[in-house]
Amino acid sequence: MHDSVKCDIASHVEHDIEFDICCPSDLIPDHRPRSELKFAPLSMDRREEYSALFSLCGEKASDYSFINIWGWSEERRYEWAFDENLCWLRLTGGPQSVRWAPVGNWNRSDWAKVLDKAAAPGTVFERTPQALTDIWQEQLQGRVLVEEQRSEWEYLYDYKKLVSLSGNKMHKKKNLLTQFQKLYDYAYAPICEKRLDVIRDMQQEWCEWRGCEESPGLIAENIAIARVLDQWKNLPGILGGSLSVEGKTIAYTVAEDLGDGTVVIHFEKGLDSYKGVYQAINQMFLANTPGFDVVNREQDMGSAGIRQAKESYNPVGFLKKYKVRWLG
Repeated sequence: MHDSVKCDIASHVEHDIEFDICCPSDLIPDHRPRSELKFAPLSMDRREEYSALFSLCGEKASDYSFINIWGWSEERRYEWAFDENLCWLRLTGGPQSVRWAPVGNWNRSDWAKVLDKAAAPGTVFERTPQALTDIWQEQLQGRVLVEEQRSEWEYLYDYKKLVSLSGNKMHKKKNLLTQFQKLYDYAYAPICEKRLDVIRDMQQEWCEWRGCEESPGLIAENIAIARVLDQWKNLPGILGGSLSVEGKTIAYTVAEDLGDGTVVIHFEKGLDSYKGVYQAINQMFLANTPGFDVVNREQDMGSAGIRQAKESYNPVGFLKKYKVRWLG
């Protein structure tokens, strides 16, 4: 998958907008002075500075956590620029660079000035959280266009309900958990540095079973997981848990404490030959990691199967994100 759960603000999107259609501002030469942001590749050196800015965001989308951008940086080639008490992100791993929303305290009154300096007219900011989208729409009326990015909405759940699995809607999940507990001689353990090698081994086994080498997406995810495990002790807020049966590790979760009562699940893997393994690792990790109100299980990426699986756990809301075009 964070802050207070927001459920319905679709009214903010007035039209579906095709961003490849030229806007008048694209055709007018822009002669205003603009300071060039000095982008540099993502590094561990400024992780604390970045994390401090991330903590100030009005909504903490999992996309923007340092753990997430560090893990996926080999594929996406993140670059960042620090300016105006903000961190600006762009992804350079594709055919064209992509800008994401700035990270920092969004409660400021000078966004027109800031964007005039930091972005050319026509710049599109992907995955912009709703809280910032709302601020921009209010302050920059007529100067931004907004499009919903439904595939990037992050699913939010009630922590206590995912632990208890109570109620009719959770009956199948609880039944599978109960079957797992009856079928196997299992043990749960938190992930610590001493257990990282067994997690790596299980991930390798999972990848071989799933045929990762034939899927660019799974290859990229496997690299992201390895990058996170390799820097485990240096990553702020990182959490994890694993399940073993008769000494063999069969499931693990890598998660993060966002510091606002939300825990986000970044990676969750299980060996499907063990019935109920995913229900077990999901419930047991949370039950053994108290102190949270909300569980963020990230987005569905537009996959019908992933959407169905995430909806089956009955989300209580979404952290919505938008594509915002700055007209200048």
